[in-house]
Amino acid sequence: MTSPNQAAPAISARNLTLTLGQDAAPVEILRGIDLDVAEGEVLALLGPSGSGKSSLMAVLSGLERATGGTLSVAGQDFAAMDEDGLALARRGRIGIVLQAFHLLPTMTALENVATPMELAGDGDARVRARAELEAVGLGHRLDHYPTQLSGGEQQRVAIARAIAARPTLIFADEPTGNLDVATGHDIIELLFARRRETGATLVVITHDTELAARCDRVVTIADGRIASDTRG
Repeated sequence: MTSPNQAAPAISARNLTLTLGQDAAPVEILRGIDLDVAEGEVLALLGPSGSGKSSLMAVLSGLERATGGTLSVAGQDFAAMDEDGLALARRGRIGIVLQAFHLLPTMTALENVATPMELAGDGDARVRARAELEAVGLGHRLDHYPTQLSGGEQQRVAIARAIAARPTLIFADEPTGNLDVATGHDIIELLFARRRETGATLVVITHDTELAARCDRVVTIADGRIASDTRG
């Protein structure tokens, strides 16, 4: 494990709020989140369905803009950026694994993993994509399209895509949710191995108590607020 207390913040949020449907029947999703995540820290986000944990991850990763508050991610002011700015800030720096895989249906597994790195100017994108797909057990499925892959295989492609560029920040929303126990264990080992190799910060949403126990810190979200914050 790292010593996150002595590291500089990779993420710093103050009074972070997210309100949807502001014009009619506004719904408060996040209600004033204060959170610092140190560089190299492994943080588990827990909470019941509808608590706001996935929304918090979306805001912290730049997929969703906060309604209010301040947010600094890897030294960049995410609160001041528009959607294009956030997309540019994520590229090559932030890896994201969502429950909905968001694989491009017209691209093969290899292309889905390689394309984001190619857009970031990585000349070794295909080589690295192949290596990551082999690492998640899909070396024999490189030329298959998402519709030709099972849900578990699509999840593994999404994970390979998230970590192939060696980002400094990795966000994973239930990364083993569509996998059997054995495969899920292997994927978690891979995520932790990649984090150790690169020193990346890892934020993971999980209901898996065994996975949470391996993290440096566990933050529980309830009703859009931080209910508890404990270190391992």
